[in-house]
Amino acid sequence: MNLSLFSEFSPTNKAVWKQQVIKDLKGKDFNKTLVWQTTEGIEMQPYYTAEDLTDTRLGELYSIQKKTLGWLNIPVVLFENEALTNTKTLTLLQQGADAIHLDLSQVDIHKIEFTKLLNGIKLSQTPVYFQTNSQDIALINALQKVVPYQMKGGCVNDGLGRWMQTGKWQTDHFTDLSTLLLRSQSAPLFRTVCVSSHSFHNAGANAVQELAFTLASAVTYIDKLTDLEIPVDVALQKVYFSISVGTHYFMEIAKLRALRYLWEKVEAQFRVADPLTFPPSTFSAFIHAQTSTFYDAALSPHTNMIRATTEAMSAVIGGCDALSVHSYDASFQPSDEFSERIARNISIVLKEEAHLDKVADPAAGSYYIESLTLQLIDAAWALFLEVEAKGGLIPAFEQNFIQDQIETNYEQQLNELKDGKRIMVGVNQFQETTSVLFAQTLQPINNSPFKLLRNARISENFER
Repeated sequence: MNLSLFSEFSPTNKAVWKQQVIKDLKGKDFNKTLVWQTTEGIEMQPYYTAEDLTDTRLGELYSIQKKTLGWLNIPVVLFENEALTNTKTLTLLQQGADAIHLDLSQVDIHKIEFTKLLNGIKLSQTPVYFQTNSQDIALINALQKVVPYQMKGGCVNDGLGRWMQTGKWQTDHFTDLSTLLLRSQSAPLFRTVCVSSHSFHNAGANAVQELAFTLASAVTYIDKLTDLEIPVDVALQKVYFSISVGTHYFMEIAKLRALRYLWEKVEAQFRVADPLTFPPSTFSAFIHAQTSTFYDAALSPHTNMIRATTEAMSAVIGGCDALSVHSYDASFQPSDEFSERIARNISIVLKEEAHLDKVADPAAGSYYIESLTLQLIDAAWALFLEVEAKGGLIPAFEQNFIQDQIETNYEQQLNELKDGKRIMVGVNQFQETTSVLFAQTLQPINNSPFKLLRNARISENFER
């Protein structure tokens, strides 16, 4: 029997729904009551339908999103000595880690015995991302002596991001980077050009600013490398993005989806020049996401567990390839085994219990998220072009254009918290009164002729 359960209901559309809402508001203004604007300048509607998805770019947006299932769970390991670090790394890999971010920034690479450090770890199977504080040439020399096969992982060294935070520039950074890239060319999954958004995000950038400035940073890297006669396809193959993911749940999902589209748009410019070398989506963006430290609360530290969970969900639903969840207390004190385990298990729970690794693109088709993604794309691209018109990332930064944009947004976010227009639990409401020891974020002394980006926690304003 063919029974239509909805035959008694007449067809409707968004205009009819809006008229009914206006009637129910009894004289209140629809836009002032139900429509609100984000710090990115994007108007948020109370209700989205298929009528909001008429943009002809939707098919392209879907086609370039991540197609593979799951993501790499990448905890951070701080080097102590070869034996202890090796033991901890092997334990983490047995406890759910898929890859490792190995922080070697506080040690002289030449003094490390890599055969002991990597004992039992095969880099062709387990990706390791090495943070070396500009010692990447020494790293690749050491690795190629003990690793006779193709490696996976990469180098965590965003020289541009560090310059924007400290004002200190390593004069041979791009030369070293080109050497590193060529030396590792036989290992295509060992990514050496790290483009991060952390310096922008942690200074208070909104999603549009973060996307635009990160894209400008990536273009700067490619331009500088090709100036050093690195083939464009070789440079693009080695790029990966490391993105901070904040607490604005749907906005952060849309941010990662928008990044994939925008990077494809940049690559398209190279394909125009050489379509044979660059077939569509040859170098799809590899996105490493990490939970934000900008929104961490020190006086109510356990609330950071909830923030980290929603941030991690945004990252995986948005399509990250790899994810690092920092401990709930890591931004203001040394973490212990408990806080590190909780952080690591967030990613595991999202896989094993929420099953978010069973769908390649869970956000596809959402009226709200897709509409938001397209608006982010347009706004970020416009700001990116504005940066390029000023000569690119470096000249724009030296003119304080980037810093002023981010500072304005930071002040807006702070004022919203102070005025109670936005709530952060444990920060501007429901703050714990128990005294907790923590370190205030220290900023470098600025001897540069331009402003620097602060590495901030916005909750510090409420913890003094």
